[in-house]
This record gives sequence, C-alpha cells and structure tokens, in this order.
Amino acid sequence: MSESETARSHLELEEADVYSEYLLHSPTEIAFVLRTAMQKSCMITVYFDKGQSFFLTSLISVGPKGIILDYGSDEDVNRRALKADRLLCTTSVDKVKVQFALENLSLITHEGRPAFFSELPKNLLRLQRREYFRVSTPLATPLVCTIPVRTAEGSLTLLQTSLLDISAGGLGLMVSTEQAPLFTRGTVFKGCELKLPDNEKINVDLEVRNAFDVTTRSGNRYTRVGCEFINLPGLLLTMIQRYITRLERERKARVSGLE
Repeated sequence: MSESETARSHLELEEADVYSEYLLHSPTEIAFVLRTAMQKSCMITVYFDKGQSFFLTSLISVGPKGIILDYGSDEDVNRRALKADRLLCTTSVDKVKVQFALENLSLITHEGRPAFFSELPKNLLRLQRREYFRVSTPLATPLVCTIPVRTAEGSLTLLQTSLLDISAGGLGLMVSTEQAPLFTRGTVFKGCELKLPDNEKINVDLEVRNAFDVTTRSGNRYTRVGCEFINLPGLLLTMIQRYITRLERERKARVSGLE
C-alpha cells in the first residue's frame, strides 16, 4: 500500500475535550512516557498534511529541550514533513495507546546522521482504561468474531474478524484498513457471534468505542477496533471470565516454566 493510498484513522487526540481525563500536561510526565517508548523501541506513525501523508519513525533521544526522531526512509516525505506546521504522532507503549502533536520538525545532525528535532509536546494522550482486566488472545489460534454489517449498498453481510484481546467489558478486533470505515465510533452491531475454544459459541451485541491504525515493524498495516459489550447477560459474562482466567493461568504457567 503506497502512502497516497493510505489515510489515517480517527485520532482521539483531536477530541481532547472528550478524552481530557487521559491527557498529560506535565513536561516531566510527558518526557517519562516518551523515554519509555524510546527504551522499548516503539514504532511511531507520524501523520501530516491533514492525515494524507505519514512516515514511520522512532525516538532517538528525549530531553528537557525536546525530542530527536529517526529520519524517514523517503526523502520526498521527509522534505514535506519538515514544511508541515502540525504533525500527529501515534504509538503504543505496553499496549497503551499514546498520541501527541508536534508543532513542527527541524533537520539536525545526530551522531553524524540526519534526524528530526522537535520541542517536547505540550500535552500527550495516554489512553489507558482499567475498568476491566484485559488479556491478549493467542496469535497461533486466534478467536474469531462474526459480525453482521451493512455495506454501503445497504445489503447485510457477515464479516469474520480476529480478536486481539478480550475483557469482561469488551474486545479488540483486527480489521483491514479497507474495512475500517464500517467501524466508526458509536456504531452498534447486533447479534455478533463469538466463538470460544471447545466450540463454545455466544451471541453478543457490540458498540465501537475507538479505532486506530497500527503499523507493524515489517510495515504491514491494520486497524484495531475497540468494542464494548452491550447488556451482556450474566451467563455469557461468566463464560468470558472463565476463558480469561484460563488464558491468564496458561500465561503464568509459561512464565514460571511449568509447561
């Protein structure tokens, strides 16, 4: 997928009034989050030109005067990014969504190589919600959720999507960037079928709470869609909690070397 064919998804940072409780304003706190992203070599997607252009980068240095970002691989994109007056950055640190805006970039030389410099962001969105304990689902045998969706033509079709994670409050889905427009915030899907291990199938209603693009280290892109369960019956909640407990038990067993 070329740059011109890619448009960014909705960024919560642009709705600061809605997500104000997740905004950090302290330079010390902002620098701490960015240093963590740097230490963990988190990939950052930087959007500019109203989201029509982007490049991938990572943090090289975080200090009181500003941050240094790795230079992009496309010289034409780098040149246009240097002219942009506002850039939106998104990444994930320990599975927590992090977003921040940069007013502009300047070209510097860092350790003999070109790099981007920007002042420390004025604020930073750290979208972490802990209402429910959330676990990642197995990559080797992902859970599948079948969702009835309406196409642009009005017809009903069944869309199968893989789960990225699950909690008692909702789940995270992996959808292609082409399918992302079907999952706008606030959209409700009735009668979705979630298939648990041992052929347990449950029907749930879902509401889309957020959606954002994810870029892997290999350059592949997909959209992560966060959905909330609507009026989940107690019996189904128990089944989901039992599955979550099983996953966590298996994870702890692997860590302790019991398997």
